[in-house]
Amino acid sequence: MNYPIAILLAAPLALAYPAPITAAAAKPNFVIIFCDDMGYGDLACYGHDKTKTPNLDAMAAEGQRWTDFYAAAPVCTPSRAAILTGRLPVRSGMCSTKNRVLFPDSFGGLPASEITLAAVLKGLGYDTMAVGKWHLGHLPQFLPTARGFDHYFGIPYSNDMDKVGKGDNIALAEKGEFQAYNVPLMRDTEIVERPANQHTITRRYAEEAVRFLRSREASKPFFLYLAHNMPHVPLFRSDPFKGKSAAGFYGDVIEEIDWSVGQVVAALKEKALERNTLVFFSSDNGPWLIFKHHGGSAGPLRDGKGCTYDGGMRVPGIFRWPGTIAPAIVRDIGSTLDVFPTFLALAGGKLPGDRTYDGFDLGPVLLKSKPSPRQDMPFYRDETLYAWRHGDFKAHFTTQGAYGEDAKRREQHDPPILYDLRNDVGEQTDIASNHPDILAQIRSLADAHRATVQPVENQLDKRTKPRK
Repeated sequence: MNYPIAILLAAPLALAYPAPITAAAAKPNFVIIFCDDMGYGDLACYGHDKTKTPNLDAMAAEGQRWTDFYAAAPVCTPSRAAILTGRLPVRSGMCSTKNRVLFPDSFGGLPASEITLAAVLKGLGYDTMAVGKWHLGHLPQFLPTARGFDHYFGIPYSNDMDKVGKGDNIALAEKGEFQAYNVPLMRDTEIVERPANQHTITRRYAEEAVRFLRSREASKPFFLYLAHNMPHVPLFRSDPFKGKSAAGFYGDVIEEIDWSVGQVVAALKEKALERNTLVFFSSDNGPWLIFKHHGGSAGPLRDGKGCTYDGGMRVPGIFRWPGTIAPAIVRDIGSTLDVFPTFLALAGGKLPGDRTYDGFDLGPVLLKSKPSPRQDMPFYRDETLYAWRHGDFKAHFTTQGAYGEDAKRREQHDPPILYDLRNDVGEQTDIASNHPDILAQIRSLADAHRATVQPVENQLDKRTKPRK
């Protein structure tokens, strides 16, 4: 695995498009379905033995299922900034050691200088719609309608915020007390319901997405961003899914999300749009393990939400485009950072040349079954680079456990810990002493990357109340 360092560094810094990738005469449509805190092991097609996810299993069988796909951060806000900008959140000020995410009393958000996927696609003639969780700023200047989306319907931040009820999240959810969370449901820039009835939120998001799809005209391309609030705690599901899953409450929630995926795919078929629509499904980070049976599963991976072990950042990654993407299991590395450049290239556009991008165009993998151009993956916790994956090898410069008691244990490693993920997916056996050459190469890659990161104004630390 002796990859030339110059080549590895050049690709994410300035992607080149000698000729736009076009899979059809018309511009393709794009649908992103993005879950909140869904773990790598939560779906049947990723190994869960109790949860039934027939619609996502079908998506995976009909398209590409990636085994080594990563979110760009182990927590909500920075991860969502990354998928919509193609840039690591440390470049936009959308990560913080103090606050981790945006809150209802935050007055920061995704900076106006950041270019979103919705904005560039809109500039290429796309209709754009955001449904669900936003979490990139709830003030008017940060809402989806100010960031490239024609319309918005959803909750502007996490569903456990604006808490007014007494009791822990598990107890309140099991009692069905959605009123304990005074979160607003918005349409465009107006609040239409408060508190949002979260029992029906997954169903209503699906219905809104279907309405948007049914209103499409074949001559106008579209981008739909459907970002579920679930399965982030507190968990809620609608009546038809209560007690349905053999995996309990959490399984009910996953199975309702799977149902919603089926509704989206059915609407595409109904409108004869599926053969010109790329649907991508993933999660913003790993499972929130401290909530036990109300949290998900990372499968064979180590740890969960909040950390830079793979359990915190390796997530499901499924691409479906009938007639264009051949069914396959892809074992190469991919990331939500790659969605922006991939979709833009497929739409016939080019990346803006005035900034650093951290994503790769995965078009050749999707359309021609070529190897992934991504050989490296940086792992940030908040504003600090904790680990780096190069090929099958992952080095940890710093380790810290998932959110909970383990998060208090932060360790620096010199030399770094090194794992071979192909043979040790659970990151258990340190092989650093056997591979000083690989460690040296990874150090060089990480150092070169750090040199590209410039200080910017932190958006998450702008709060009306200091963090307790």
